[in-house]
Amino acid sequence: METKKVVVIGGGTGTSTVVSGLKHKPVDITALISVADSGGSTGRLRDEFGFQPVGDLRQTLAALAKENGQQWIRKLLLYRFSKGEGLKGHNLGNLILTALQDMAGSTENALEIAEKIFRLRGKILPITKENVQLEIHFDDGSTLVGEHWLNKHSLGERKITHIRLTPQAKIFGKSAEAIQEAHLIVIGPGDYYASLMAALVVDGIKSAMRKSKAKVVYIANLMSRYNQTHGMTVSENVKGIEQVIGRACDCVVVNSKTFPKRVLEYYEKEQEYPVENDMKDGRCIQENLLAKQVAVSVNGDELDRSYIRHDSQKIAEVLWKLL
Repeated sequence: METKKVVVIGGGTGTSTVVSGLKHKPVDITALISVADSGGSTGRLRDEFGFQPVGDLRQTLAALAKENGQQWIRKLLLYRFSKGEGLKGHNLGNLILTALQDMAGSTENALEIAEKIFRLRGKILPITKENVQLEIHFDDGSTLVGEHWLNKHSLGERKITHIRLTPQAKIFGKSAEAIQEAHLIVIGPGDYYASLMAALVVDGIKSAMRKSKAKVVYIANLMSRYNQTHGMTVSENVKGIEQVIGRACDCVVVNSKTFPKRVLEYYEKEQEYPVENDMKDGRCIQENLLAKQVAVSVNGDELDRSYIRHDSQKIAEVLWKLL
């Protein structure tokens, strides 16, 4: 029986959650990761070394690493320094990948080496080989350059109309091949602009998607982001994604579980709310996808993170059924 090929597109915690569940299934996983990150430890290393940012790549690397019954490999890759002049805020996995980039000469080569070192249960590819920044366009005609701006809460006062990459970038050839050969393409969950659109707006994505016979699945986010998707519904997210990939999503997976009141109260303080599911057609799959444990802040982390997240095993079961 042919092993099914699953491509997961995005970046950050959302993509790492999906692949960490799928790696326990008999599937061939390829993660296509955005490389437009410019905040936190990743942004500092990017500025100092001039390589493609590694933060989202590192999270997926940690998720796919073979653990052999223990968590130390993953813990090392995710370890963040909370003290030390020059080290505070840096992530050890980011430093390892940056060192590999320097020694191997490219992000692609660095990931190939990391795949062997950490015995990954899948493959990680950058969505483009170019060193790009995110260009954010607003409804008042203004523009900002840098993904890190999306972490500024004050941006919620302006509505984002679209984003693009600067310089304009082509899809990495191996990433395009993975899309064309896939049986299932999973988009999300993840920050709509910072992770998903940042990966999907590369030149060549529409051509690769149209050549693919894969079923396309979008996993909807749990919460809105005030500075990115304030007031946007599931169908509006889907519409935007379909416009950039040039084809319809075959399935839309949405969480059906009610969130804990204390967590909702925390998000409400930031003017962030559960994403409204207004899907009216048969493409929508509603399941309890909520992780039982609430995520906690990591000492030394400079960025705001999500506190409620998808459960990796629950997502994997939904995707396995679709295969």
